This record gives sequence, structure tokens and C-alpha cells, in this order.
Amino acid sequence: MNAVLAVKQYVAKMIEDSGPGMKTGVVSMVYTQSEILQKEVYLFERIDSFNREPMKHLKAICFLRPTKENVEYLIQELRRPKYSIYFIYFSNVISKSDIKSLAEADEQEVVAEVQEFYGDYIAVNPHVFSLNLLGCCQGRNWDPAQLARTTQGLTALLLSLKKCPMIRYQLSSEPAKRLAECVKQVITKEYELFDFRRTEVPPLLLILDRSDDAITPLLNQWTYQAMVHELLGINNNRIDLSRVPGISKDLREVVLSAENDEFYANNMYLNFAEIGSNIKNLMEDFQKRKPKEQQKLESIADMKAFVENYPQFKKMSGTVSKHVTVVGELSRLVAERNLLEVSEVEQELACQNDHSSALQNVRRLLQNPKVTELDAARLVMLYALHYERHSSNSLPGLLADLRNRGVPDKYRKLVSAVVEYGGKRVRGSDLFSPKDAVAITKQFLKGLKGVENVYTQHQPLLQETLDQLIKGKLKDSQYPYLGPNTLRDRPQDIIVFVIGGATYEEALTVYNLNRTNPGVRIVLGGTTIHNTKRLPSWEARHCEGLIPAGAKQRWGALPALSFADFLGHRP
Repeated sequence: MNAVLAVKQYVAKMIEDSGPGMKTGVVSMVYTQSEILQKEVYLFERIDSFNREPMKHLKAICFLRPTKENVEYLIQELRRPKYSIYFIYFSNVISKSDIKSLAEADEQEVVAEVQEFYGDYIAVNPHVFSLNLLGCCQGRNWDPAQLARTTQGLTALLLSLKKCPMIRYQLSSEPAKRLAECVKQVITKEYELFDFRRTEVPPLLLILDRSDDAITPLLNQWTYQAMVHELLGINNNRIDLSRVPGISKDLREVVLSAENDEFYANNMYLNFAEIGSNIKNLMEDFQKRKPKEQQKLESIADMKAFVENYPQFKKMSGTVSKHVTVVGELSRLVAERNLLEVSEVEQELACQNDHSSALQNVRRLLQNPKVTELDAARLVMLYALHYERHSSNSLPGLLADLRNRGVPDKYRKLVSAVVEYGGKRVRGSDLFSPKDAVAITKQFLKGLKGVENVYTQHQPLLQETLDQLIKGKLKDSQYPYLGPNTLRDRPQDIIVFVIGGATYEEALTVYNLNRTNPGVRIVLGGTTIHNTKRLPSWEARHCEGLIPAGAKQRWGALPALSFADFLGHRP
């Protein structure tokens, strides 16, 4: 199960089907511009751009979500076509009525092909996808439009991976149950689309709610990909560095993609110290080949100076210079915001149960001027979630401390909002006091042995949930099946979807579980990929996410389809 590969195959099939010659295309983020140019795609345009020049010598590949707005844009395009031939691909199921409207608009008969390629999500990593959605839920109920969009994105993912799963959901979450029911309805209605070859052990879709673990998105991260998203923000593989002091023009925005950046692919799950060491090794290898260009490389600042002083290295290894810049900015922010000390206290709040020590450390950091307003509020949020029912709870005093140091009201309000969102009353699981005997033993042994890295003690709740699922021990009473059937065997293909957003820490968990459990394949998705800057959306139980990856099975055995063919082959 590989979400990135599924999307790449769709895009490649679209380009291949349109035949030789110059083309224009709209693609997702799975190909670089140079890769697309090699496939003879020379121009990218948005369909809602009305100032496009007619170019009758070009063919057009249209890859669109089948929304009413996009269908209307396409109707207008076909009435006044700007290109010679159109190959139309929808990223999800489109209605017969919309196809009929498009056929009627194609008076000049420029449409050569219409197909459904189920790429209605964003493939972040091979085992991670998202829907880039905000504002999914209001209170404890779905926003109807966002429920429909999430259902579409999740069923498209299933179609692109060719999976017709059994469904389990988090019983404590009404939104999880509702989404499970909607996905099941689509599978039942479009049964011909989901008629894949049966496997001995059916795939499993597990639907969870972010509110069951509000701790994980609140923690600072120390692995490369997660750290970049937390401190700089990753938006469709792009990193905005325009605010970095002294940044060169060519590095104001950089792309981090494991598909075409070998260094990033090899280091995205390593911790921060290892990244710096690996960059240093690359530079020292360059120096060995260029004896005249020797320079001490003992810090991130040394590395940045080396890149600037030796243009030849910068030219030879643009990828490394990019990562030197990114790591340099991460290092600057860590020092500027005192994040090592902040993170140590965060980990104490998340993983230990010493109230007196935690309270003392939080109060000490709230007095530190280097700690940002958001980091200060985040510490109090973690305290509130962990100790909300502690007999010596001191939350009012901590809120007063925030107010006294001038933390804005919008951040102080998040403290009560996060407890309302993911507090003990809401959670279906106990984040801080495991009742399972094995979990208690593990925690005890971990305490005896100590930890190698105080900044990475925390493991998300998803780790325990998936571990129990893989072993066939996940309780039906907490995660029931939708429908009468249950899975007797341990699951092998698992799709996990988190309403309210997944995190890169959880992506790392899934990556490690895939590596250490041969025969088990897990894909993680969410309405968004979280970082702390998105916290204000929690106040209304907001969510977030991404866009497409496809499926060949429906049309794989068919020739290229016209509008009439398409209507005729609809189930």
C-alpha cells in the first residue's frame, strides 16, 4: 500500500493516454517540474483562470475534483475550447447528470476521453495521506459539507489502493461512527467499484478521533520532518524561508520531498543531532576531494559559512545547501525559543506523574522571557490535560501567570478549549494511567532503565492502539466493527484515519511499525497534518487535510472512453 505510488501511476497514465505531442496538465505534488517536462507536459494552468491564451496546437489534460464549481468551469471551457483535444480525468465518482451536462457542452467534439482516477487526497509520504480540511466539526457534530468531502477523500484512497475493507471505529466518538457509516454507504452503493479480488485476510479501516489524544499535537518534535513542520510549516512539500535572517533569494522557498531528495528520504525520521552530523559528513567528503577547500565544520554556523564561501560546493550540491539552510534555521529557533528546556518539561507533563515537579517547572518557564507566548500557553494546556482532576490542581494560578506576562487572550482561551476538546470527559482512553497490565509493566521497566533521549520519551496513543490491533487484542467494546462481521485473523492491510488531523510523530510510529512487523502494511491518514500553529481551530473541533490518488481498476480493461461510452459503462 503506497499512496504516493498510486497518485504517480494515475498521473503517468493520464499523460500516457493523451499520446505523443505537447500537452498541458494539472497534477498533484508527486512529480517535480523537471520530471513532468520529461513527459512532455510544458504548461500548467488552473481551469478557473480566464485569461489563458488559446493554444490550438496543444492537447489538454484536465484533472479535477468532480465538484459543481469545477463541472461548471469545464462546461464553460468546452463551449469555447482553447486547446485542440481534451482528456478529462475526475479524481472521484462523478454523477451521470454532470456527465450529461458536459457532453451537451462539447458541441465542437474536442473531448477525446473521460475517466475517473481516484486521486482525491494528498499523498504526503508512501504511508501518509491527508485531505487539507479545516472546520470539519462544530461541537460534537460534523459539518455536512465537510463530512461529504471527507467521505469522498477516504473512499478515493480505498479505491486507489484497491481495498474494500471491514470498518472499525472509535466508540467514544460520534463523528467517527458517522464517518464509518458514510464510507460503508458508498461502498454498498458503488459495490461494482469495490469488487476487488478477495484476500485471505480482509483489509481493515480504523477510524479514530483526534480528541482521544490531544497531547501528541501539543508536543515539540525532534525528528527532521516533524520538526520542520512544527517550527517552519510544511505546505504541500513546500517550506517558506522568506523570513529567515539573511536568506538568499534562491532559498526563500524550498521543496522537501522524499521522492526526489535522497538526503531528505534518508534523514526525515532521524533526530536533529543526527541530521547535523550527516550533513557534516557530506561536506567533509567534498573537502577530501578538494584539498584546497578545507574549513573547520564544528557547528551549523560553520556549515552555513562553508556553503556561502564555496560557490562550487553550492552549485555541485544544491540539495545539501538547502538542508544546511533549513537545519540552520531550526537551530536558530531552538536557541531563540529555549526549546530544549521547554521540550523537556513538555515530555515530563506527557509521560510522568509527578505533579509537584511538573507544576514547579511550568511556573519557572512561564517566567522565562525567551519562552514564546504560544509555548507558554502550550505548557499550561499540557498541564491542564494531565492534571485537570488532580486534588492539587493549580490551573487558575497558571492562567493568572499567563495573563500577568501578557499572553494574549486568544492563547489563554485555548487552555479551556483544549480541555473541552480532549479532556478526560471526552476521551475513550486513559492517556496518563494505563490500566492494561502489560502497559503498566512496560512503563515501570522504562522508569527503571531510564530513557536515552529525554526529548523523545513520548509515544502517541496510536502506538498502543495499533500494537493491540496487530496482535488481535484491540477491544471490540472500545473499537467496534460496523456491521455484523468481525475479523477472526490478525489484520495485514490497515488504513487508519484520524478525524481532526494526524501528526508527523504518528507518521513515524506507522513507519516503524511497518518496518518491524513483516506482513503488516499500515497507511495513516487524517483530515490534516497538525502542528501547534493550527491549535486555534480546535476551539470548534476543527479539522484539516489534503487531495488525490487514483485507481485503474474501473477502466483498466476498457478502451479510451467518450462521453457516450462513459454513460454506457456506469453501473
